[in-house]
Amino acid sequence: MSYDLNDAQPQMAPIGELIPDGTFAKVRLTIRPGGVNGATPMDAGLLKASQSSDARMLDCEFTVVEGPHARRKFWQSFTVAGGKLDEKGQSIGWKISKSTFRAMVDSALGLDPRDETPATKAKRVLPGLKHLDGLVFAARIMVEPASNPQYRDQNRIANVVLPDEPQHAAVMRGETVPPEPVNAPPRKAASVAAPGWQAPPPAWGAAAQPTATAAPTWGAQTGPAAPATPQTPAPAAPGTPAMPAWLNG
Repeated sequence: MSYDLNDAQPQMAPIGELIPDGTFAKVRLTIRPGGVNGATPMDAGLLKASQSSDARMLDCEFTVVEGPHARRKFWQSFTVAGGKLDEKGQSIGWKISKSTFRAMVDSALGLDPRDETPATKAKRVLPGLKHLDGLVFAARIMVEPASNPQYRDQNRIANVVLPDEPQHAAVMRGETVPPEPVNAPPRKAASVAAPGWQAPPPAWGAAAQPTATAAPTWGAQTGPAAPATPQTPAPAAPGTPAMPAWLNG
């Protein structure tokens, strides 16, 4: 018996290695059921409950289908009910997720996002969120810095690439498209700013030194004026504006 390794797929990237920021890729959405019922019978047990609020979410796994990052995965949850409400009492998270889901459908089906004809609008009506499972669409992927340094940065969908965007056709054909980084702020920005904070004290100290030399000059002017008692207020006046100038310096 022998083992033919010629048809083996390329090895996967190391676990934890992120897809570069701004990468365009064709991805497949897979829903990971969380045991919470949705609004339709089709979505029974489909949603996931938030651990910090009353929000219910769609827990999604995204797999890159083609290209240099094929088979790489990342995960993202979308609020479909509950959470923070707007002034009309509607879920803010759901409004954001709804826009993203529509973009996914438009990207997957090649629908012009400006097309509002009855036939196109009918394709955007889903009998349940379960219909999003297995959807393949074009996306731009970002690196989201972790808010807590104890956790890893994560890949997220920066935006769904729509059919009227120049990258869509090439991405859906599986071609490599130059990335467009999202340029998310670095997680350790605060530590970089520390040296800049330390720089001003020497400059402040340097500004104080000319004032120290100016003090004897002011004192020298006061010396001759001291014998003349009526003239004492006059020399004090020039010295007074010098103090705010020193503080501003």
